[in-house]
Amino acid sequence: MLAGGVGSRFWPLSTPSLPKQLLPLVSDEPLLLDTLERVSAIAPAERTLILTNASLADAVRAACPQVPRDNVIAEPKPAGTAAALSWAAAEIERRDGSEAVMISVHADWAIGNVEAFRKALTTAAEVAETNHSLVTVGVVPVRPDPGLGYIERGEVVSPGVNRVGRFVEKPSESAAVKMIEKGALWNSGIFAWRVGDFLGEVRALTPEVAPALERISGGASGLEKFFAEVQSIAVDVGVLERSSNVQVVAGDFGWDDIGTWGALKRVRKQDELGNVINGEAFALEANDNVVHAMDQTVVLYGVSDLVVVAKDGLTLVTTVEKSAHLKTLLDALPKRVAEQ
Repeated sequence: MLAGGVGSRFWPLSTPSLPKQLLPLVSDEPLLLDTLERVSAIAPAERTLILTNASLADAVRAACPQVPRDNVIAEPKPAGTAAALSWAAAEIERRDGSEAVMISVHADWAIGNVEAFRKALTTAAEVAETNHSLVTVGVVPVRPDPGLGYIERGEVVSPGVNRVGRFVEKPSESAAVKMIEKGALWNSGIFAWRVGDFLGEVRALTPEVAPALERISGGASGLEKFFAEVQSIAVDVGVLERSSNVQVVAGDFGWDDIGTWGALKRVRKQDELGNVINGEAFALEANDNVVHAMDQTVVLYGVSDLVVVAKDGLTLVTTVEKSAHLKTLLDALPKRVAEQ
């Protein structure tokens, strides 16, 4: 389970010490715990590794006491998902051997249909084990979203399983429409593979990681040395796009990466006017707003399509559309405000 990052697009609620995955954005529990519960029927806590930033390791352990302490892997520095998943695969291989099947998910998603999600993961794992392939779960798109990556399906391997034709990162909306019409899927970042198969591809195809992998050793010192030596690269770019052994299965389970405040309109319950409200807020003649009020009251009157986040004396007011671009705002704010 990948649980790094700071989620700056959920500022001011999300901070480096309390990032998106540790916040209750979709349910009353943090996203991390929601994810852990979803996968528990497939992999119990003692067989779940959580990869996170070193600065967040204690907070993750406190949030997930059911996960063994040694299963929370504290990355000394951000080094991309290729390095993180390579370390995780090597650790699983050390514990369970090269034929062990590994499933990778992110800790900060919303999932509408949990049973369908679990079925997709199980199917991907079975395909990986049977075909000795690297498998990704492509999500059936519900809109031509230019902010997501896409997977074009290639030749059929077996019923429901295709080779990956190519990965396309964040196409224009018009290009996304055309790809969807031809059967393209969203690149969810859900992967399954036998760890030996994955590590073999890394050694053969990923010079940014492979040399460090060859000198890998256990324990905290080995972790430090590994992450000090690797070059940062995403697993999609460093491994999957270079491999001829990547297959895709489709999944349809209400997946959403909830990357912005505005995205909460898709995953949280709305009132009769389309408002999504968390905390104490009152809305009159106001529609399609997103409100998150912590320990204070927010009142909306005659407004629409706003995002209002009130926290510890600081209030953010923007539009649903602009909420996708909070990094621009944060870069322009005085440091004392941005880090409040």
